[in-house]
Amino acid sequence: MENAVSLANVTKTFGATRAVDGLTLTIPRGRTVALLGPNGAGKSTAIGMLLGLFPPDSGTVSLFGRDPEQAVRHGRVGAMPQEGGIITRVTVRELLSFVSRTYREPLPLDRLLALAQLTGLRDRRVDRLSGGQAQRVRFAMAIAGDPELIVLDEPTAALDVEARRELWASMRGFAERGRTILFSTHYLEEADEQADRVIVINRGRVAADGTSAEIKREVAMTTVSVTVGGEAAWLGRLPGVTRMEVAGDRARLHSSDPDATVMALARAGAVRDIEVTPADLEDAFVALTATGPLAKENA
Repeated sequence: MENAVSLANVTKTFGATRAVDGLTLTIPRGRTVALLGPNGAGKSTAIGMLLGLFPPDSGTVSLFGRDPEQAVRHGRVGAMPQEGGIITRVTVRELLSFVSRTYREPLPLDRLLALAQLTGLRDRRVDRLSGGQAQRVRFAMAIAGDPELIVLDEPTAALDVEARRELWASMRGFAERGRTILFSTHYLEEADEQADRVIVINRGRVAADGTSAEIKREVAMTTVSVTVGGEAAWLGRLPGVTRMEVAGDRARLHSSDPDATVMALARAGAVRDIEVTPADLEDAFVALTATGPLAKENA
């Protein structure tokens, strides 16, 4: 089966900045893939090349075995950029009907409205929609041509928790039809919960690639928290401990072998209130990129 997305040793430089540096990855059809990385990691540049907005300096980019411009022209790809307005002073139905007419084989309007959870809003004017509702209209515009792949750049940025959940319900409905979704996000819970594969990009290269569970298991450290009295430096020398943070009488030990760490603490007998917290995707992200944590959703 041909891949939906393929990048092979792709580079892109803007002035003195190497935005993408030998990026290689493939995405099979029917997958929902999260693209993570700190600001300036190369995510938006990679997405721009995928959509044929500009060519790579070297390497190859293909969608369904075609040049990105050809794939987009033939309606196999839809996109929802991070920025971009929509026509106002028309109803949702009028706007989507207009967009659909630009495609050779668009989704039926009723089906499109249902996928984007807009059926009850079809006769409402676009300029009277909430932020989350307007974002679902932009999503509907992106899938109006019934593409096989949709690329979304920060699709839920600036939305509240409920609006993000509603938009993701729409995207899951699209994915259930066997379509491929590639999205970038700064909300780690979205990647953890919605993606069946996570790709972390740092400095223009792939830093990690796998399921969320695989990345957390292989990269991140389990945290062992303890209450200590007196000097705590010795805790940093315990088996498995790679990093330690102390706040007041509470120490957080980041451990690659939490069983060994806990056993050593038990033998020491000088600690209390031991708490073991499994690594999450934020821990993995920090370990991979050596930056501050991304935003976390407050559900």
